[in-house]
Amino acid sequence: MAPGQKTAARNELGSFLRSRRERITPDQVGLPAGGRRRTPGLRREEVAMLAGVGVTWYTWLEQGRDISPSPGVLDAIARALRLDSDEREHLWLLAVGRGAGEPDPSGGVVTEGHLALLAGLMPTPACIQTDKFDILASNASYRFLIDDLDKGSVADRNCMVRAFLDPVWAAAYPDYEEATARMVARLRSALPRHLDDPSWTALVERMRTESPRFRKLWQQREVVTSTAPQQVFRSRRVGTVRVHFIRLWLENTPSVRLISMQPVTAADARRLARLAELVADEPVVTTRPSVAAQLPVLAA
Repeated sequence: MAPGQKTAARNELGSFLRSRRERITPDQVGLPAGGRRRTPGLRREEVAMLAGVGVTWYTWLEQGRDISPSPGVLDAIARALRLDSDEREHLWLLAVGRGAGEPDPSGGVVTEGHLALLAGLMPTPACIQTDKFDILASNASYRFLIDDLDKGSVADRNCMVRAFLDPVWAAAYPDYEEATARMVARLRSALPRHLDDPSWTALVERMRTESPRFRKLWQQREVVTSTAPQQVFRSRRVGTVRVHFIRLWLENTPSVRLISMQPVTAADARRLARLAELVADEPVVTTRPSVAAQLPVLAA
């Protein structure tokens, strides 16, 4: 594409994104209205939050700056803006000069079958999690094991964010120092596969800014790919629970896994069964809004 064509495409991309953003109301994506709005529809920061990217980066994209979004980020923006298949194709053509490629590994991989599996695993806590600790979907036992995972913004539906920035979650880890150090080492190990993904940059920048402990661990540059076989959690609802992890990679998506927390002892199993009873009035399975938008039957 010639330089003049690239400039025109970037300008058209910005106009297209603004037009799609302005047609969506906050309540359509589960956000509060937030007082008076100078323009209709969503704010830029709300789109960035829903897509899991930095506000500055998304603003640059709307302003037509010369940046290169990854396929996963384009699809995340398409879901956040609720684009249909034709609009998604148009977004790809404007952004990278070609049609949409493979499905986004962080959202499109979650299917109704996966959600049914999560529901069927109750009362065992289970979730679908990405390399950067985003929780794409979870059953009720996982959601409420520590505290309500769905409480707060979409960007906070992330185990890294909760462990470092939420005091309730921090108190739930008896081995907090070891557990959080391992989480940061795992994040850094996975980073080279996602260097073109601004959502990763946004997460690291946020954590370095808001958590002195994360900043210190990140500077150490420790890497580890293995995960602890067991973990103890202090649940506010049912007390101490010890679990061992079973991790299953989802098909064709090396950065997304299904995690099941199996009880270690009969007493742990009884506590998890009690937890399921306590949250029986809640939805059995919940998903991130961007994922739910792809599952109209289950999200209705």
